Amino acid sequence: MKNLLGGKGSNLCEMTKLGLPVPKGFVISTQACINFFDSNDFPEGLEQELNDSLMQLEKQTKKQFSGENPLLVSVRSGARTSMPGMMDTVLNLGLNEKTIKSMIEKTKNERFVLDSYRRFIQMFSNVVLNLEHDKFEEILEKEKQNTETTKDCDLTAESLKKIIKEYKNLVEQETKNTFPEEPKQQLILAVKAVFNSWNNKRAITYRKLNKIPDSWGTGVVIQEMVFGNLGETSGTGVCFTRNPSNGIKKLYGEFLLNAQGEDVVAGIRTPRIIAELNEVMPEVFEEFKSVCEKLEKHYKDMQDTEFTIEDKKLFLLQTRNGKRTGQAAVRIAVELVEEKLISKQEALLRINPLDLNQLLHKRIDPKQKLNEIALGLNASPGAASGRMFFDANTAEKESEKGNVILVRHETSPEDIHGMIASKGILTCRGGNTSHAAVVARGMGKPCVVGCEEIKIDYSTKTLKVEGTELNQGDFISIDGTTGKVFLGEIKLIEPEPYKFFSTILEWSDEIKTLGVRTNADTPKDAKKAVELGAKGIGLCRTEHMFFDAKRLPIVQKMILSSSFDERKKHLDELEKMQRKDFEEIFEAMDGFPVTIRLIDPPLHEFLPSKEKLLREINRLKRKRDLNNSDVLEEIAVKKALLIKIKELHEVNPMLGFRGCRIGIVYPEIIEMQTRAIAEAALNLKNKGLSPKPEIMIPLVGIAKELELSRKKVEKVLSDLIPENNIPIGTMIELPRAALTADEIAEHADFFSFGTNDLTQTTFGFSRDDVEGKFFNKYFEEKIFSVSPFVSVDISGVGKLMEIAVGHAKKAKENIKLGICGEHGGDPASIEFCHSLGLSYVSCSPFRVPIARLAAAQAKIKEKK
Repeated sequence: MKNLLGGKGSNLCEMTKLGLPVPKGFVISTQACINFFDSNDFPEGLEQELNDSLMQLEKQTKKQFSGENPLLVSVRSGARTSMPGMMDTVLNLGLNEKTIKSMIEKTKNERFVLDSYRRFIQMFSNVVLNLEHDKFEEILEKEKQNTETTKDCDLTAESLKKIIKEYKNLVEQETKNTFPEEPKQQLILAVKAVFNSWNNKRAITYRKLNKIPDSWGTGVVIQEMVFGNLGETSGTGVCFTRNPSNGIKKLYGEFLLNAQGEDVVAGIRTPRIIAELNEVMPEVFEEFKSVCEKLEKHYKDMQDTEFTIEDKKLFLLQTRNGKRTGQAAVRIAVELVEEKLISKQEALLRINPLDLNQLLHKRIDPKQKLNEIALGLNASPGAASGRMFFDANTAEKESEKGNVILVRHETSPEDIHGMIASKGILTCRGGNTSHAAVVARGMGKPCVVGCEEIKIDYSTKTLKVEGTELNQGDFISIDGTTGKVFLGEIKLIEPEPYKFFSTILEWSDEIKTLGVRTNADTPKDAKKAVELGAKGIGLCRTEHMFFDAKRLPIVQKMILSSSFDERKKHLDELEKMQRKDFEEIFEAMDGFPVTIRLIDPPLHEFLPSKEKLLREINRLKRKRDLNNSDVLEEIAVKKALLIKIKELHEVNPMLGFRGCRIGIVYPEIIEMQTRAIAEAALNLKNKGLSPKPEIMIPLVGIAKELELSRKKVEKVLSDLIPENNIPIGTMIELPRAALTADEIAEHADFFSFGTNDLTQTTFGFSRDDVEGKFFNKYFEEKIFSVSPFVSVDISGVGKLMEIAVGHAKKAKENIKLGICGEHGGDPASIEFCHSLGLSYVSCSPFRVPIARLAAAQAKIKEKK
């Protein structure tokens, strides 16, 4: 009943049913919270139900709210999913000037009662009356200094009386009202405050980070107070039934004697490790160990418990499935199967696929102090630390001396050498599908993009962020898993081989039916992907090979060519290079299919920017020697290049002269690429290997485009390989292509959904612009809950994919269907692809394990 009672409330009820020692109480439902927000007040009938439940609690405990035997309660939040520390709690509620006298008389312990009252005033004032916590702490610290006391628990009754008086004076001074004395008024105000804490800033941020709907609301748990601050035979603590960092099966937690719950997490006193409880209260420790075993067997998962000991009597205040690292999640899942508590399928569903990132990349050592200076988008996981440089050339040069971070407004294909040389990439613009993000993920490098807080000045080679100015060469660190940027050099933890990781992936492969390929453009990426379990390449971008420093000038000469013969000459040079590239990739992927996309981007991307070229021409003119023919020739070449750049200029190049359109106008380009593919395959076959190339023609929107392009490709293949069996297909990345997929399928052996461009063209978004410009507002206004460039927009883009799949299979029943956009590594998108009946997903190499696990989870959920 978590949806109605919240996680805390339902688990307390569950533990009560198990016969475990739980303080008596009741739960206000999450629905009451939702109704509270709808009406801006208690829903009708709630106050009466609250009074009725209090009367029942009084009967059960034989205590009275504001009576001679006072009933004190805690008021705590409890959403349906764990949100540790995000919402508010009030303890010791029911104390006032009258009840503290009764409590002192009953317990014969004046100091304990006054300490509880002091705590209540401070907590209630902060949570309910919205007064600053620090103002109360100042009063407390001042009294400790005056009495030369270091610990709160050493304050005498007389000191506590002074503090209570000053607390009340502060409340009256700040609110112009006296501190509430009536317990029922205290309770109603506290319940409203806990409801309202659902919408405090930290709770909203946590929900956004963990994709928890704002509409759920929180339950409120009201329980009889038990006291860990009664003396040295009392205490409080928090404990995990297994280590949440590494998953080892051993109690992991802390406790404090003579304390209440908030003391453990507040850091006021140094807690003791849970094993030491055996030294001070062995009987309680044995009982607690037994309870933990019982909870694990009941919930069949690692538990995070809170407990209080009141005069050597154990009480459980909470249990929940414990938060854990990716490393711990994998180990715990495997060992619970070995302990026969859960099945393999349940084990796989317990792991968040994205948490596998933690096992594949360097991560920040959590034991060190960090100085966070900015937050961007977490584009590619892992952590990196090094000296920062603002241009690719300098980054490449300086990388020979040590680790570097490339910092740019945004990256472009011309920065590729600097990206390769850098340990991490940071940009102040762009989104999760920007050039920097896509390339970094492919390389497995940490990357933070869209970090708009930082201001880069290329001319002065400085970076400014919130009053701090850094110079080129200064140390910074980035965490691509969280999007955080830190000042200075930090210690990183290396990833290690992990047997439990292999086990989880083996189980995933036994269950999944969806194939997993990789997006790879280099032999290095291909080899890494095979190591991580990829069964082929779903996208090899041939144009990325053209950006190599030795090849780019040849590509530029080819683009500048004024005749077919001249262009053919430069294409012949490129063909030899492309053939070698394909041979190396086929070898790395021996026996697996390799889908090679023919040239896709606009030709202008291979040319320098107009502004950069003008600066270079002006620089040469200033230095010009009329007798220096080399300088004059260089100026002439650059002017010709400038003319071509102006000719190729497009208002919207992503919807302009690119993809199959280039091959139709300049068929010699795709003919060269096809020859390189075919000859590479033949060369490897002659060596006894088994290359399996597939040729993919991009940006087709009209069936005739594919028909013409296919004929050009087939003509080349038939000349070289008479028994041609190389599949030819296309990307579905335009809405028209999806809607006319039956017509296009007549000329295709396979389809691969290019969901990056399909998302752009469906929404009318420019992915490099929108994420940084207005997506934050869209999230704030709940237009989006997640970026459509991160997870497939099922109701829009997904509908087009569904139409395309239906049309394609109707036209050609056995057509192979895949996805090669960035969504191929997103677990939610993978589940959707499974539901569509696709043959495979393709993603960057380091996302292959994530895709394998997500594909298995999709199959398990389908059966359920």
